[in-house]
Amino acid sequence: MSRIGDKFAALKAKGEKALIAYITAGDPTLEKTGEICLALAAAGVDILEIGVPFSDPTADGPVIQAAARRALQEGVTLDKVLDLIERIRTKSPVPIVLFGYYNPIFSYVPAIFARRAKEVGLDGLLVVDLPPEEASELRKFTDPRGLDFITLIAPTTDDARIGAIASRATGFLYYISVMGITGTKKPEVSSVKGDMARIRRFSTLPVAVGFGISTPAQAAELAPLADAVVVGSAFVQMIEENSGRDDLVSRVADFAREIKQAI
Repeated sequence: MSRIGDKFAALKAKGEKALIAYITAGDPTLEKTGEICLALAAAGVDILEIGVPFSDPTADGPVIQAAARRALQEGVTLDKVLDLIERIRTKSPVPIVLFGYYNPIFSYVPAIFARRAKEVGLDGLLVVDLPPEEASELRKFTDPRGLDFITLIAPTTDDARIGAIASRATGFLYYISVMGITGTKKPEVSSVKGDMARIRRFSTLPVAVGFGISTPAQAAELAPLADAVVVGSAFVQMIEENSGRDDLVSRVADFAREIKQAI
């Protein structure tokens, strides 16, 4: 079992839900990203989702888009993000998922990427713009390396497609709780509850709910319906607003601790 699977199994045994935290690599700097990641893990974050900055992040809202632009201006590349993960792995066993788009991976060369990702200690990846019908061109390299391939399920996904996605999914399923881009709407509990019931008919994998969760209260409301909650834009915005402060890392860690306690 992967580190991701082990984490969910351990949490289930304790009756706990996972907190997955997303941050954009290189915002404000790669060095600071590393510090934040280690602080988040120490604060109780169960899985780190590290975003690779990309020039056309179509699934991301304005907060994460702005973070990606800042990181790109800092010269952050996929290769540097993998180096960052390698440094984090030497200091923490926290499961790490790489979140991004296919273009940087394709340019890196999928076979080389898969080998390097395994070497640095990556546990899974979520490639937003690589649908299941096309995922084999990457998965033929990443699956043999034991890298979990996380797949998105939207509120508009019908039962037939949920079944198709679930049949090949590994790690966990990521349910998008709102239509649209990240960090722009609040999820409705009733809708999430209904869709969770549909998804669980097709898979026993853990299900994470994300997009639009920005407060401990929201996380607490949705956690009983899922196995994990994903918080992203709220962390990225906090990093932006406090990037010049000496206590940036501790502020982000304190926020993570509040959310973990809430769920």
